[in-house]
Amino acid sequence: MLRFPYYMGYLTGRQEQQMKLTIFAATGGIGRQLLEQAVTAGHDVTAVVRNPKKLTGSPARILTADLAAPDPAVIESAVLGADGVLSGLGASSTAEAGVARRGTEAIIAAMRATGVRRIVVVSAAPIGTVPSPSRPAPPRHDPGDGFFMRHLGARFARTAFRQHYADLARMEDVLRDSDLDWTIARPPKLTDKPLTSAYRIAYGQNVRGGFSISRADVAHYMLRALEDSRTVRQIVGLAN
Repeated sequence: MLRFPYYMGYLTGRQEQQMKLTIFAATGGIGRQLLEQAVTAGHDVTAVVRNPKKLTGSPARILTADLAAPDPAVIESAVLGADGVLSGLGASSTAEAGVARRGTEAIIAAMRATGVRRIVVVSAAPIGTVPSPSRPAPPRHDPGDGFFMRHLGARFARTAFRQHYADLARMEDVLRDSDLDWTIARPPKLTDKPLTSAYRIAYGQNVRGGFSISRADVAHYMLRALEDSRTVRQIVGLAN
């Protein structure tokens, strides 16, 4: 397990490069943080959203797309020439369940068509124990979960967000089955607290004792992960 100040030192050993980035679901809780932080860092950003009115005045290039029923041509134009793709896709209601899988399938197809390889997406901490077509018998407990999460927290979350988590598990399936350079970030409970940059990460499991993390810190990690080769084809737990 790593604390981020150490991890950040690895990244800042060289000058941070400006990148051309595409952000999907850029008006969501994490998506807005990704957009704000990427623009502040001076990156060239394309934001893909369902309702462009929510980003009035943004300096980013705005493209309108419904990832529940994606238009391949629009998604290809969004990722064309990108150095990296970031996705905050996830259902905000039971009615939207399925958008993460369908949208990610469309993004993968567009990236393959345009030769773009790097993608970082957000999932959720309990997904390692959620069955999916590619993982019909996952472990009962995540190795990073303590007593509370194993016996109470994770069980409650899987019940309360069953359809949402099933969608995210299928999203992870399609990424793992792709040939892209993907990274999956799995945060626990999300908060609206400010950016701290002082979070912990763990490869292949949840962070021990990690109950929450701010959306701002999740976005911060996702942006940094883009250029870290250690995170390619890795699932990364993170928490404050």
